[in-house]
Amino acid sequence: MSYTDDSLLGKNINLTNCDREPIHIPGAVQPYGFLLCLNPATLTVVQASENTQALIGIPAADLLGTTLDRLLSPERVAEITQLQGTLTEATKLVGARLDQVEGQPFYKIILHRYDGLLWLEFEPVAESGGPTLDLPALNEALGHMLAATQVLEFCQYAVEQVRGITGFDRVAIYRFGEDESGEIIAEAKHEDLDPWLGLHYPASDIPKQARAMYLKNWLRFIPDARYTPSPLVPVNNPGTNRPPDMTYSVLRSVSPIHLLYLHNLGSAATMTISLIRNGQLWGMITCHHRTPKLVSYELRDLCQFIGKTFSALIQSKEQLDQREYQLRIRQNQSGLFEHVSTNPNFVEGLYRHKPNLLDVLDCGGAAICFDGNIITLGHTPTEPQIKKLLEWLQEHAPEDIFYTNSYAQLNPEGLSIRPTASGIMAISLAEAPGNYIIWFRPELVQTVTWAGKNDKVETQADGQIFLSPRQSFEAWKQLVESTSAPWRPLEIEAATEIRLHISDVRLKIFNELQARAASLSRLNAELERSNDELDSFAYVASHDLKEPLRGIHNYSLFLLEDYAEQLDSDGVSKLQTLVRLSQRMEGLIESLLQLSRVGRLDLELAPTDMNQLLSEVLDLLLPRIEQTQTTISVAGTLPTIYCDPVRMQEVLNNLLTNAMRYNDNADKRVEIGVAAPGEVKLKNGGNPDSFDVFYVRDNGIGIDPKHHETIFKIFKRLHSQEKYGGGTGAGLAIVKKMVEKHGGALWVESTRGAGATFYFSVPKHP
Repeated sequence: MSYTDDSLLGKNINLTNCDREPIHIPGAVQPYGFLLCLNPATLTVVQASENTQALIGIPAADLLGTTLDRLLSPERVAEITQLQGTLTEATKLVGARLDQVEGQPFYKIILHRYDGLLWLEFEPVAESGGPTLDLPALNEALGHMLAATQVLEFCQYAVEQVRGITGFDRVAIYRFGEDESGEIIAEAKHEDLDPWLGLHYPASDIPKQARAMYLKNWLRFIPDARYTPSPLVPVNNPGTNRPPDMTYSVLRSVSPIHLLYLHNLGSAATMTISLIRNGQLWGMITCHHRTPKLVSYELRDLCQFIGKTFSALIQSKEQLDQREYQLRIRQNQSGLFEHVSTNPNFVEGLYRHKPNLLDVLDCGGAAICFDGNIITLGHTPTEPQIKKLLEWLQEHAPEDIFYTNSYAQLNPEGLSIRPTASGIMAISLAEAPGNYIIWFRPELVQTVTWAGKNDKVETQADGQIFLSPRQSFEAWKQLVESTSAPWRPLEIEAATEIRLHISDVRLKIFNELQARAASLSRLNAELERSNDELDSFAYVASHDLKEPLRGIHNYSLFLLEDYAEQLDSDGVSKLQTLVRLSQRMEGLIESLLQLSRVGRLDLELAPTDMNQLLSEVLDLLLPRIEQTQTTISVAGTLPTIYCDPVRMQEVLNNLLTNAMRYNDNADKRVEIGVAAPGEVKLKNGGNPDSFDVFYVRDNGIGIDPKHHETIFKIFKRLHSQEKYGGGTGAGLAIVKKMVEKHGGALWVESTRGAGATFYFSVPKHP
């Protein structure tokens, strides 16, 4: 056999190049049928499979250059001539007798056009002996598939139906993972066969070029895996001087590596149906028989129909699975919240009752680390190991929620806990160090049952090098060692909500204790504490509002997702309005919280270079500056002042953001500077020499003088919600309170249409 156009053609396939084997141009067919390749323009045979001599008594060489009249009746030739102009790579079935051949054998003719050729594949009629098609049973089975609410249930119906149609000894569904390895997730088999359910297979079992073929060709059939290939005569297409592309050929000969693979599996006949989701290979229905088995083209076509039906439905079934998991999380989360809220010790509410932390998410174990105590649930690292993990989290994971599916890749000490904690998700409970809730997931290698664990080997046979295709567990193991199943977005969201709920509960407890202590000195400090109590009330009230509001928002979304089709357009519109208003209300509550925090915070004053501080703010705002094409300038050098640098950053950030937002000029300009002594009259009086007065000046829309006081009141906006980027109207109220906390004042000078200058004063000495 000779090839001309590929670096691997005519060479032995070995460990280094098996993933580049040119399986689409084997130059040979499976000998249970024969192939004729015709020139579409002349309808003359340009290539024929060598086995025509054995099957119909005519040497392949004698068929070259002839027309179909050599085999078929004029009526059948006319039918094919009429069809060939409309053919594509999709196959079409024609039944015919070979009238011009002695004995007139009856064959099915499978037609398609591809690679500049008209392909006629002659397949013998299978003798009865397999299952007969039971249409009522098929209809019932498809009904079960449509009604299935879980992916595994859906898959099981599919394999049982394909086995019922074909009679294969084993039919299984093989699903691909993210690393392209596979797992058997459903199986229907003869009772005396060992089960494959749950077994995993390495990605190398199906090389990348084979996966590409499965995407193009929905069904692959091998009735006898011990066949000897029948080469094409000639191997090269005379018109192109290369082997023809046999991607869509039913009889295409398969890789010798694949045949060896089937031999090692004990499979003498096989059929594979692609399962495709969103243009990607999701998995395969794979059929195996212990003896050679010829399944008719019609039944194979029916199985292909089942595969395409499966592919069309699989995404919706996965969504049902996800919704079921999400509902289970919500139900367990709700029960957990009730225990936490009603238990005098909220920590006990996390683990003493059902559902507990371990029930909310799919994980191997969990740990509650609070006030120096560690409480574990399920399979977890030891307490000393958890303490080392807490030290690492405090140093390397300052965020409120941290998650990874490979802790050992981030910290080499994680290798010692990978059997139980390759994956971790941690939420912080308080600013005090070491207070966390942690969920653990075991190493994936520990949870996988692998089908064969030997390395790939090369074996010598008759001078040829073959690849034994059943072994690459160690290569896969190296790829996923110290790795767990990934954390899903809905699990991360659930963990975040648990953290927020615990924070709310702890805040309520704290404020209750604070209120009791305050009652002892209320008569002595009523006037001094009135504003603080008002801030605390706003803070607690806002937190109390957030939980039911979050419920209103979520249930509104659930109604839209699940019942939108049952409502009229007016009902859907009202639900959408409810979602929008709940989001708006959450923004107002968050602004109220922020304002109350400003009233209660203690400033951390320090000498602060305002030039450096402004530079940091401008770096943070750079995307907004570039988006709005605003020119920012600084007038002179800014002084060093005593202030809380974090709060002063918020002041500048808010004023600069407003200056860019309320500006509809094509050439937007903002200037920051410090007023000369005596240049500006202080808002609340005082000695001008005791204050530095900063300004932020823009050339925006300006503010009518009658609104100069209104704009500093919380939730007061001069424009509709839709104009100038929305907002809650709380920003300037918060800035004013921050400046006043420093002992200064905030005011504005502006007229409508002539830009605005915001001034704020800061004492020169603390």
